[in-house]
Amino acid sequence: MCHFPQRSSVLTFPKICNIFWRFHHTSTSQMCSCSKTVSDEKYQDPFQLGRKDLKNLYEDIKKELLVCTAELREMCEYYFDGKGKAFRPMIVVLMARACNIHHSNSREVQASQRSVAVIAEMIHTASLVHDDVIDDANSRRGKMTVNQIWGERKAVLAGDFILSAASLALARIGNTTIISVLTQVIEDLVRGEFLQLGSKENENERFAHYLEKSFKKTASLIANSCKAVSILGCPDPKVHEIAYQYGKNVGIAFQLIDDVLDFTSCADHLGKPAAADLKLGLATGPVLFACRQFPEMNAMIMRRFSKPGDIERARKYVLQSDGLQQTTYLAQRYCHEATREIRKLRPSPEREALIQLTEMVLVRDK
Repeated sequence: MCHFPQRSSVLTFPKICNIFWRFHHTSTSQMCSCSKTVSDEKYQDPFQLGRKDLKNLYEDIKKELLVCTAELREMCEYYFDGKGKAFRPMIVVLMARACNIHHSNSREVQASQRSVAVIAEMIHTASLVHDDVIDDANSRRGKMTVNQIWGERKAVLAGDFILSAASLALARIGNTTIISVLTQVIEDLVRGEFLQLGSKENENERFAHYLEKSFKKTASLIANSCKAVSILGCPDPKVHEIAYQYGKNVGIAFQLIDDVLDFTSCADHLGKPAAADLKLGLATGPVLFACRQFPEMNAMIMRRFSKPGDIERARKYVLQSDGLQQTTYLAQRYCHEATREIRKLRPSPEREALIQLTEMVLVRDK
């Protein structure tokens, strides 16, 4: 198992690829599975454990959005309909409890820690609103996007307003360290979007670029939210690093599986168009792995699948290759690392639920 020791440099992640390419033709029977890491543990349902602390989550978010006109409020509340799984807030409250138990044997989530869960969901949703504008998306979570209903200009303003409300909630926590940790997420989201707009010619640089983008756009929010609640619950910097590393690795695995589902799930199940990434000109993990077997894909990647027939050909190559299998395998390795990190905390139902969560990330189908 490779190790990702450095927190600050995501560019160290691609070192995994040098090892990983050697496994490129490994059979599935030889592949490691995270399921072995939890097979001897009592099953802990993360959603059941986190339900108490997430009660009225969306109502509380809507309270943060009350001070605006009726139309703007309707736009801002559009995705906070309670139909999502609240994946990120659930990780945050479970991590809060796990760290609290580790430090003081208390299972109660502090009000400030729950506020981090609320803020994380608000930042995430604001980023979705902005992403849909950038991508000109027409569906999200099985319904029309904000930009399709109200137009791009108003959608941008709605995303901005949600971010501003999250910033006010963050300021009310009154802890400058927490403010610094969570504002890093907003910076990473912007940098990640810029990375997505660019491309690299060199194959190794391309994979590094992809993993760094995945960290900044997806994993940074989870990693830094986990770190924030660990700071609020425990003074030990080692625990802060454990929380950060767990969130980082789970977040990258989540994105890798998301990129697999873009090829394997139907649009109705995903809640957004299938093959959306190819249509946006993006070369994700499955494409980059497939390119190793079908070098002719390099030219398509560089022109961002812009020629007629590129999208169909690229999708065919991915499905003919072991790109989906290898991307899933890489996600398993990140989940294994997340499990290795969280096991450093004192045993608790919440710790076991966070371990179980790595399994759920791998087997999700939407």
